[in-house]
Order: sequence, then structure tokens, then C-alpha cells
Amino acid sequence: MDYKGKKAAFYTLGCKLNFSETSTIAGAFKEVGFERVGFEEKADVYVINTCSVTNQGDKASRNIIRQAVKKNPNAMVIVVGCYSQLKPDEVGHIEGVDMVLGTQEKFHIPAYLGNLEKRKTTEIKTTRLADIKSYHKAFSWGDRTRSFLKIQDGCDYYCSFCTIPYARGKSRNDTIENTVKEARKAVEKGYKEVVLTGVNIGDYGKSTDENFLDLLKALENVEGLHRLRLGSIEPNLLKDEIIELVAGSKVIMPHFHIPLQAGSDEVLSLMKRKYSTGLFAKRIHKIRELVPHAFIGVDVIAGTNGETEKLFQDSYDFINGLEISQLHAFTYSERSGTQALKIPWKVDVEDRKRRTQMYINLSEKKLRAFYEKHLGTKQTVLFELQKNGENMNGFTENYIKVETPFQKELINELQEVELQSILANGHVAIKLD
Repeated sequence: MDYKGKKAAFYTLGCKLNFSETSTIAGAFKEVGFERVGFEEKADVYVINTCSVTNQGDKASRNIIRQAVKKNPNAMVIVVGCYSQLKPDEVGHIEGVDMVLGTQEKFHIPAYLGNLEKRKTTEIKTTRLADIKSYHKAFSWGDRTRSFLKIQDGCDYYCSFCTIPYARGKSRNDTIENTVKEARKAVEKGYKEVVLTGVNIGDYGKSTDENFLDLLKALENVEGLHRLRLGSIEPNLLKDEIIELVAGSKVIMPHFHIPLQAGSDEVLSLMKRKYSTGLFAKRIHKIRELVPHAFIGVDVIAGTNGETEKLFQDSYDFINGLEISQLHAFTYSERSGTQALKIPWKVDVEDRKRRTQMYINLSEKKLRAFYEKHLGTKQTVLFELQKNGENMNGFTENYIKVETPFQKELINELQEVELQSILANGHVAIKLD
């Protein structure tokens, strides 16, 4: 069916993987004639790609859905993503929602559109978890200098606090050959930097009898790709060979994002994580030994069930002693269906927030120290397109965010700069050569 003259708007919540998938979904709309417009505009179809990693994610998703309904009550409103897969009936009861599509179905939306008339009752189309097996490629384009390339989906870990395996199914991926082809497409569209994304990217190769290290080696050789940046990698999967490859690479950026979640072995056991604090510390030391200037971002959860005040303090002290660059601190949120609900010790919500704030404060201290360490050095920055404002931003190879007055000729360009001072907003002022 041809939808020429019709307009579609998209909104993405949550992770970088969602952003890459939204771009692919939007591409499918373009192929059947739709014009993509901003979410704030009046459209014929609104697609909301939801997040459900926390209760806050659910709440934010509901708010955005209601905004779409309010913008144009006659528009078709379609909700996809993890919230749709996990709680389709809950989403379906939101007034104005026409269609709720699960993990498999979201990549085939045009097939369900029909004549774009509002549905009398919400259509819900999801696939049982055991039957979620197919892999759908995706990469983001159109609104950033960096492209997020999906290389893997699903997770087999079933950590006690997490719902993602229930939303996305088992770990699966495309072949190295096909993934390299997708990276080449991103380069052909003008992207100089590609960020690898997925649910558990270090698990790459499980469904094709390949491995993550070989994928990185193949992507290194993509002609025209100036920067390859790694997404989040589980510490047990971040092998020494990967760190060694990054250390010797001119393409793979010195930037690691490693989920810790808790700096206490007792809490890690309750979370059913697959590593110890000892292994985590070993990974950090190895990176600092081989890539001393690397940016190391770490995920941590505050106030999970079973985390007593002493265990939290142990965790805080452990993290404080690590030479990392930044913390991404999350407040624990109960998720229905997870094993963590069976853990008897519950942390008061206010204590969870207090602990989270302590991590945030620690993160700010760590980040400033990392930035200060690099002041006065020369770095290569890739400048990003800025839609509004007088200033433009960019990132160094080791992920230091810099800021300079807007210069059109710098957009999507690699430029050597000198890092001068830390600005009030936490970015770094630079001197252009």
C-alpha cells in the first residue's frame, strides 16, 4: 500500500539499541511513502518505542503515549518496545492506543497499518518468549554524527533484578559478514564513527558460531571508518585479548563501558551476576596498564533487595578505590516477574535515592579528575551537528566532551584541539589549531 503524502512521527525511550531500531523502523515507513516529521508535529501515525528497564521507564513511556494521543486524536498511535512486550495489556488499556506490537512484530509495522483509521479496540500482537528467535538488523542514521550499529539482541543471563531477557528473548546475532556490510552502509551515509550496541554485545557470535573479537578485527578494516566505539560489555566477557586489541588499534576508541552493578560480592551473588569484584578490579587494572588514557564508564545500581547499609558502604568503598572515569548510577526499581522480589531485605525508597546520590557525587568527582588529568593535552575531536544553540559539542577519542562556539565547517569533522579548561556545565573548553 502506498502512503505517499502521509506523515509519521517517532519517539524513542531508553537505550541506544532502541534508537538504532527506531531508525530502521522509520526506514520501513519511508519505503512505503511516509514523510518523517518531528514528534512535536501533527502526524498521521505516531510510533513510540518504549523502555521498561525501570518503573520510571514505564511511567515515561505512558506519558509520551498520552502526548501523542493529545497531539492528534485522529492519528494512529502504535506502541512498540520492551514495555509492549512485557505488559501488552497494560499498554493496550491506555486510551487512544491503536496497536501494541511486541519484539518481533515491531519490524513489520507497515504490514499492519491498513487505511490508517483509528481502531475501535486496541490490536495487540506479540510473540511468546520461547518463539522470539529471529534477528533484525538495525543502525541509526539521520540525526547524529555517530551511528549506533546493532550487532546483537537478547540475553541469556537472567540477572535477578532484570526484565530484559523476558522482553527481548535469547541472545542472537547476524554473521560477521552481514554485520560488516551494515557498518559499510553507515560509512556510505557519511558517518565517521560507529558505536556498537546490543543487549549483551560481548556475547556476540553465539548464534553463528563466531565471536566478538573476530567481529572487532573485521570492523577495524572497514574502509572509511575512522572511529569504532564499543558499547557496554559484561566484565566476564571483556577478555584480555579485547583490551589488547583496543590498545593497539587506530580505529577502536579507548573507551570502555562496563556494568558492575554492585561493588560487593554478596550483592553480586544475590543479583546472579557472573563475576566477582576481584575479576572486575582485574579488568580495570588491565585497561589502565595497556590503555592508561582510556575512558572507563561503570554502571551501578543502588538499593537493590538484600543490600544492607554495610554492603552498600563496601560497594561504595570498592568503587571509590577504582581508577574509573564515570559512574552511571541507577536507583533499584522492583520489576514484576524477577527473582529479586524473593530476596527478603528491602531497602527503603528514600535510602535508595540517598545511595544513588552518593554514587552521583562520586561520579562527578571521578569525571572531573579524569578531565583535569587531560587538560593541556592535544586530542582529536569529532564535532557533532547541533540543531540549536550558539555552541557545538564533540568528543575526543577517549570520550571527553568538549564545547566550542558554533562553526558550520566543523560539523562531522575530525579536528585536533588542545583541552584548556573545565566549563561550568562540565564540558571542556578547547583551543582549535
